[in-house]
Amino acid sequence: MTLALPPTWAQYLSALVLVMLRVSGLMVFAPIISSAAIPPQIKAVFSLAVTICLAPVVAGLPHADARLGPQEILSELAVGLLFGICLRMLMEMLTFAGDLLGIAFSFSLVNLLDPNAPVQVPLMGQFFSLLGTLVLLSTGLDRTMIAALMRSFAVVPVGSFVLSAQTAWAVVEMGTGLFLAALQLAAPVMVATMLVDFAVGLAARLSPQLPALSLTVPVKTMLGFVVLIGSLALWPEFIEARFDALLNTAAVLLHAAGAHG
Repeated sequence: MTLALPPTWAQYLSALVLVMLRVSGLMVFAPIISSAAIPPQIKAVFSLAVTICLAPVVAGLPHADARLGPQEILSELAVGLLFGICLRMLMEMLTFAGDLLGIAFSFSLVNLLDPNAPVQVPLMGQFFSLLGTLVLLSTGLDRTMIAALMRSFAVVPVGSFVLSAQTAWAVVEMGTGLFLAALQLAAPVMVATMLVDFAVGLAARLSPQLPALSLTVPVKTMLGFVVLIGSLALWPEFIEARFDALLNTAAVLLHAAGAHG
């Protein structure tokens, strides 16, 4: 990486603000680090530490427009939000898959009080969200995410990114894909529970005195958990693949914007 002339203090301070804006955009939406369980003070200290380390290098990069202005501020916010929103889709996919499985398990009315917010959240959705966080931490994908953000300064120098209609539409298309991915995760359990509904309904049709309603829920729950436990071994690989795909897509969008610029 070739550096330009050493930045002046004005360039350094401008780069400091712009880098903090890009890092802050990631902190708002990205998995793990955007969790409400992390105190805001820790997030602020982490963002400031990363900014102080990166600002001198970023200010000296070629084509870096380290000056403060409305366009440069919006540019850095757009880069951070683009990264954060793309990676946030992974957790939304897991939450949606959990909601689908909650309906399949007849847990649609079973909610938990989220201690981080005064709202109730579905049981299975919260469970799979925690599972996704565990996979990201155990595989080191949180460090990969931060490293990708750091490399983005070389691809798209500060103040040079322009959010185009094509980029926004690509993000929307990524959002539509998370529904299909959630269905792929929940499909084995949903098919198993549908077969239970069909079998119990057929048995109740043949034998009207059979207590179908009292049998359906426990049988569905037991069979659903058996199928779920059997398929959980494939989930870490699936989550890693989806994370890599989302991260690569975000990098491609930024690289295209940098090349266009």
